[in-house]
Amino acid sequence: MLFNSFVFLLAFLPLALALHGLAERFAPRLRLPVLVLLSFAFYGYWDWRFLPLLVLSIGVNWLIAESFQKTKASGLITLAILLNLAVLAVFKYFNFFADLAGMIPGLPAPKFDIALPLGISFFTFHHIMYLTDLRRGEAPRYDLVRYALYIAFFPQVLAGPLVRWREIMHQLDERPYQRPDAAERIGRGLMLLTLGLAKKVLIGDPLSEYANPVFAAAAAGKVVSVMEAWQGTLAFTFQIYFDFSGYTDMALGLALLFGVVLPQNFEAPYRSVSIQDFWRRWHMTLSRFLRDYLYIPLGGSRSGLPTQLWALFATMALGGLWHGAGLHFVAWGVAHGLALIVALFWRRAGLPMPAPLGWLLTFLFVVLCWVLFRATSFDAAVTIYKGLFGLAPIGTGLKWRALLPAAAFAIIGPTAWSLVHKLPPARWIAVLSGLLFVIILLKIGEDANYEFIYFQF
Repeated sequence: MLFNSFVFLLAFLPLALALHGLAERFAPRLRLPVLVLLSFAFYGYWDWRFLPLLVLSIGVNWLIAESFQKTKASGLITLAILLNLAVLAVFKYFNFFADLAGMIPGLPAPKFDIALPLGISFFTFHHIMYLTDLRRGEAPRYDLVRYALYIAFFPQVLAGPLVRWREIMHQLDERPYQRPDAAERIGRGLMLLTLGLAKKVLIGDPLSEYANPVFAAAAAGKVVSVMEAWQGTLAFTFQIYFDFSGYTDMALGLALLFGVVLPQNFEAPYRSVSIQDFWRRWHMTLSRFLRDYLYIPLGGSRSGLPTQLWALFATMALGGLWHGAGLHFVAWGVAHGLALIVALFWRRAGLPMPAPLGWLLTFLFVVLCWVLFRATSFDAAVTIYKGLFGLAPIGTGLKWRALLPAAAFAIIGPTAWSLVHKLPPARWIAVLSGLLFVIILLKIGEDANYEFIYFQF
């Protein structure tokens, strides 16, 4: 179910809060099992047929972790990681590799037509983070209930943020509503939930009406004018930010309502003054995952320049593939990898980069790369690029009204995270949240079925 749907906001969430509150107050030992069952119900609501996959993945990985604790056989962890990646590959990448194989004349390329389970990339990576740290001797043992909640906790199971075990597990044994700052947490949670919903409904969704027709025209082989290309590209640039960061704000707010603090995932990425700065601000939990579980194991910066260059390139290319089973996603990742390599050489040469120029170059680069991310094919991307670089008719009728406030909020406006932590006490936060929440509910209407962009990953 969607965070911006009536069934979630007006039915599931109140019921979940009531059950969790009753368990926390009268049966603290049942609080975590209640949260696990609520999380399974949330996940299964979308398509109950994929719930067994989530449950089975939790059970198998936990049993392997238990066996490792007894035997210390590192091969068990390797096996578990390979099994997780194999499941992800079957559901997400089988047809992609089949298409690549089909390019070879005479080679059969069977297809596996099945829906992609929601959140499979995210809960797979959560398994991998824990198992890898367990093999390193950094992660302790957890019982099945706690491990299941780490993997399936409903605010973050579908689209993150990617949470390391050490960021959340110690919080599970707290009595969240008995804390001195419980009211403050609930107030801030409500505000984050409301601000995230506002970013999605009031800013992100209207921008889709600017972007979708342009990219659909490019996918259909139609000529895209200069005006249309810039309109569609800029609209998607801000849409994906408000859509995904809005989802994250809602996830962080929901987690706070249940007594859990999740890590921040965005910090005004369109203010970045370099490509490295961008990746420190955009999808921050994924950036840390790629750094700690891919870039550093590939050699990182401690094994010489050639190894570092390869690690940067491979990490970002695989990061692009993680986002989607398509060569255009790989190209998006490769472009960012090459940009990071250029930035590395720039720094090693000691060349200056004024902050305003760094911001402009970074923003333009990110905008241009979003075309590869959003386009459905290379041909569609080329069509958009022709418009962006003036190789198409100028066109007329640029839509801009939704773009200006989006640009202002994204580039110079406060983040929801900083805004919430600067607001007055909890009672005022709750009142303001309630008022804004009602306004947004009135605005949602039929738009509540807009899906979040990152659900497809």
